[in-house]
Amino acid sequence: MAKASIPYANATSGVAARTEITNILRRFGCSNVGFMDDYEHHEVLLAFEHRGNRVQLRASAKGWASMFLKAEPWTPQRRSTRQQYEQAALDKGLVAVNSVLRDWVKGQITAVETGVLSFAGVFLPYMIAADGRPLLEHIQAAKLLPSPVEGNND
Repeated sequence: MAKASIPYANATSGVAARTEITNILRRFGCSNVGFMDDYEHHEVLLAFEHRGNRVQLRASAKGWASMFLKAEPWTPQRRSTRQQYEQAALDKGLVAVNSVLRDWVKGQITAVETGVLSFAGVFLPYMIAADGRPLLEHIQAAKLLPSPVEGNND
């Protein structure tokens, strides 16, 4: 089902990527690191705490699955129904998302460690506010940013 030109299509297990994320964050000084699979919404939740700052972000397998299905659409010649094929793409997306997160975390932590960006500059949208919601949700609810332009992946 996987094609090499699709990023992370060859990912086979999220376990190794999660282990690497945990190791990166622990070396950086995070006191808590955890993952949760949300099968209903097809998301992986990454949560960690650094110097009292709680961070929580959700990575959607739907985006990866959509990219995959665009590159490798279902056809009647497939050995599965359209629904089975699309579900398999979502399942593969849940694995791929872990590798995407690993590379993202590695890049962000490297940027912070080298002084390219500050911790807040990188993770502020995902920091948990006093009401338990990420700041990004407050920003979106207050409409502090313009609506995304059609065709952007924001």
